[in-house]
Amino acid sequence: MKSTIVSSPHVPRVNRVDRGMLQVLLALVPGIVAMIWFFGWGVLINIVLAVSFAVAAEAAVMLARGRSPLAAIGDLSAVVSAVLFAISVPPILSWWLILLGILFAIVLVKQLYGGIGYNPFNPAMAGYAFLLVSYPVAMTTWLEPSMLAEHSLSFMESLRVTLSGTLPPGLDWDVISSATPLDEMRGQLDLGMTMEQIRQSPLWGILGGHGWEWIGGWFLLGGIYLLWRRIITWHIPVAMLLGLSVCAGVFWIIDPQTYPSPAFHLFSGAAILGAFFIATDPVTACTTKRGQFLFGVAIGVIVYAIRTWGGYPDAVAFAVLLMNIAAPTIDYYTQPRVFGHGEKRL
Repeated sequence: MKSTIVSSPHVPRVNRVDRGMLQVLLALVPGIVAMIWFFGWGVLINIVLAVSFAVAAEAAVMLARGRSPLAAIGDLSAVVSAVLFAISVPPILSWWLILLGILFAIVLVKQLYGGIGYNPFNPAMAGYAFLLVSYPVAMTTWLEPSMLAEHSLSFMESLRVTLSGTLPPGLDWDVISSATPLDEMRGQLDLGMTMEQIRQSPLWGILGGHGWEWIGGWFLLGGIYLLWRRIITWHIPVAMLLGLSVCAGVFWIIDPQTYPSPAFHLFSGAAILGAFFIATDPVTACTTKRGQFLFGVAIGVIVYAIRTWGGYPDAVAFAVLLMNIAAPTIDYYTQPRVFGHGEKRL
C-alpha cells in the first residue's frame, strides 16, 4: 500500500480571501433587502449590472496579463466592490454610468496597480467619487422612499429607466425623484431655515430620513455580524462613528437649530455602511490597532467637516479615499515595539 507524506502544515487554511468576502456579502444582505423595500427594484438591477460588469472587466484584464481569470474572480473581491458601488449610487442610474464607474474602479484603481492587495484606494469608493464629480446631477437624484412616493416603479419600469433613461408614459421625474435627507438638510439650511422647521418635512423620520434610518439599522446588524465572525475588528467602525458623533454632538449642543444631531448624521447617509463595510477594507486601511483607531477617527471628522462646510452632502467616499492616502504613514508611526528592543518593528 502506497502512502503519501505531505509536508506541514496539516491543518487547512481557514482565513481565505473568498471566505472572508463571502461573509461580507452575507452581512450586506439585510441592508440590501431594506434598500429594495424602500427604494424599489432599481437597487437590485444596479447590483446585477455592477457585478456583471465587474466580473467581465476583471476577467478581461487578467486575460490581457496572461493570467487565469478564474483565480481572480474566485476570490469574490470584484463582486464585493461591485455590490458596494451599486448600493452607493442612485437606484435609477443609467446602465452606462454604472459601466463607466465599474471600469474606473476595477481596471484603473484595482488592476492597474496589480490587483487585490496592491490597490492603494478603495475601488468602490473611487468609482463612486469619479461619477459624483463627473455627473453630479445623475448621482444625486434618488427615488422617494416607498412610503412617501406617489408612484413606486415596478421591476419592468425600473429596468426601463436604467436601460433607456426614459420614464413610463404619464410619469415625471419630479413625481418619483427626491433629494436625500442630507441633500435636503443642506439645501434648507442654506435658505435660512432652522432644524425645527426642516424636520416638519415628511421626508424625516425619528432618527434620520424616512427609510434611511431603517437601512442604517440593518447595515449595523450586518456590521455586528462581521464583528462576531471576526472578519473585521471594532477599531475602525467604532472610531469612525465616534469621531463623527463627537463632532456632530459638540456643534449640536452649541446651536441645535443650525446643526443636526449626531443621530441624524449616523442614520441619514452612508455613515454606518462606510464604517463597517468600506473603511474596514483590509487592503486600503491601516493594519496596526492604534493606526486603525486613528484612521477611523480621522474619517469620521472629515465626513462631518465635508457634510457641514463642504460642497457635498455625504462625504464617506471622499473621507475614505483621503485617509487611504495617509494609511501607510499612519502604519509607519504606529508600529508596535518589539519586546526587549528600543526601536520600532519595521
